[in-house]
Amino acid sequence: MADAKAQKRQKFEGVYPILRDELLAYMKQEGMPEDAISWYKRNLDYNVPGGKLNRGISVVDSVEILKGRKLSDDEYFKSALLGWCIELLQAFFLVSDDMMDQSVTRRGQPCWYRVEGVSYIAINDSFMLEGAIYYLLKKHFRSESYYVHLLELFHDTTFQTELGQLIDLITAPEDHVDLSKFSLAKHQKIVIYKTAYYSFYLPVALAMYMCGIPHTSSNDPYELAQSILIPLGEYFQVQDDFLDFAAPPEVLGKIGTDIIDNKCSWCINTALALATPAQRKILDENYGRKDAEAEKRIKALYEEMGIRQKYAEYEEAAYKRIMGLIQTIPEQPSGEGVSLKREVFKVFLDKIYKRQK
Repeated sequence: MADAKAQKRQKFEGVYPILRDELLAYMKQEGMPEDAISWYKRNLDYNVPGGKLNRGISVVDSVEILKGRKLSDDEYFKSALLGWCIELLQAFFLVSDDMMDQSVTRRGQPCWYRVEGVSYIAINDSFMLEGAIYYLLKKHFRSESYYVHLLELFHDTTFQTELGQLIDLITAPEDHVDLSKFSLAKHQKIVIYKTAYYSFYLPVALAMYMCGIPHTSSNDPYELAQSILIPLGEYFQVQDDFLDFAAPPEVLGKIGTDIIDNKCSWCINTALALATPAQRKILDENYGRKDAEAEKRIKALYEEMGIRQKYAEYEEAAYKRIMGLIQTIPEQPSGEGVSLKREVFKVFLDKIYKRQK
């Protein structure tokens, strides 16, 4: 199993240098100076390929499931290209997010803006990561009937993610704790806009367009997919928030910092909804403080308030609800063409249900 996963990743990674070299060739063709070309190469190599690549690979997986067969070399390349466009989008968000948050490390190395000689140039570098998406889409998809749908999807999703980021930034600034701004409703809004659209809906919708699934005036398959993937993305982020508090660092692979960083997390919002006045006072006095003892007091209060149990209840309810939504997808009609398949969504759900990291 792990071997197949590693092979799949390796094959996907094999497409990256081809796309990077196309971007660099374009710069050369435009007569850009060598130092600008090598700067862009370093920007791309540093920021794009290093993550888990889940979003990108899920485009390929979804296309395979929808087509119900192994992909031709051209189909693989095009679906992987769309996957790498999501990874470029992710890199654009992360490079700029890290500056906004004044973060120190990302994926186990210094954040790009903290690399010697980069600093504020990273702002323009992030724009260039975003620009790469549209260069590649135009080069490889301009003649496809669904080209404009791809453009709209990337533009809409990008704007939605930025809206989510705005709400997050003004709700939970790291240097100013005000828990009265927090609520589960606001948490849900942030999560849906900042994470669910680009991490869950975008990869599947790209795969659907590539497979030629059409929009319909009633029971539109894209609306159906969105109605399942947005709750799925919400569940994923709630789980992420819970693991930040509850998973041991050696399992999680990083040290959770949501409490110290004043994050608008599911845990604090659940605690706020349940807190007695005395408990609320402890939350107000200790949340978002750069102080290990304050963090310990919050964690002890979470335990005392039964946040683990609340999460277990949330997880079961979310799983049942999402499974119920998946069952509303009609089983394969024997008609022409590719149509939506339950399997696409089950694969996502199975990857995240009861995960430990």
